[in-house]
Amino acid sequence: MTAEVHAGTSNEQAEPDRRRTIALVDDDRNILTTLSILLQSEGFATRVYSDGHTALGALLENPPDLAIFDIKMPRMSGLELLQKLRDQSNVPVIFLTSRDEEPDEALGLALGADDYITKPFSQRLLVARIKAILRRSELVEAALRPSEQEDLPEPIVRGRLRMDPARHEVMWDDIPVSLTVTEFLILEALAMRPGLVKSRNQLMDAAYSEDVFVDDRTIDSHIKRLRRKFRAVDPRFGAIDTLYGAGYSFADD
Repeated sequence: MTAEVHAGTSNEQAEPDRRRTIALVDDDRNILTTLSILLQSEGFATRVYSDGHTALGALLENPPDLAIFDIKMPRMSGLELLQKLRDQSNVPVIFLTSRDEEPDEALGLALGADDYITKPFSQRLLVARIKAILRRSELVEAALRPSEQEDLPEPIVRGRLRMDPARHEVMWDDIPVSLTVTEFLILEALAMRPGLVKSRNQLMDAAYSEDVFVDDRTIDSHIKRLRRKFRAVDPRFGAIDTLYGAGYSFADD
């Protein structure tokens, strides 16, 4: 099996059983081919793009279930691509990064990436993290299906915050706040027990499955992005408190 790559086109397999679609964006054709073969063997459909400009339009016009970006690409880096994508879409994104790009990892998470994996990477780990993120997305989608309306979780109301887990909707003072799946799960864990300090490990458990391991910086970056998103609608937002050395809590005053 081979994957054909074109800068201006995508490679998309047929999806008779609604296979999950993964978009791959990397200027290295060998990586695109390797990842396509791997993911197709796991039952995913793939679309491949060798430049960020082409990928951006395609991702917005026909969103995949998840996207994997390289960071260092000519013309438009993975960070630039994510920033432009996040203006209009919450498609889950995983970054593939080199070990000498650690500052970029933190910036990528701050911009809204759901995870990152360093090169050279374990194929088993990559597949596990993809499946973990997709499972979280599927929980949101399942709650929206009419056949499952009876068991929908109740909205969470904490002061000026309203979260609807069934519809993945967040409101602050009746103003919508758009969150990624990971950001939503972290905020939900905090809002469920206002005033209670949640450690980084507890927030990792809430946002990631058992087969995915992240470090403290990942949670910190998601918290920073949560604050940034809420301050975009309320500059005085301060409901997420930091207890240094212990973790984070939600204040519903």
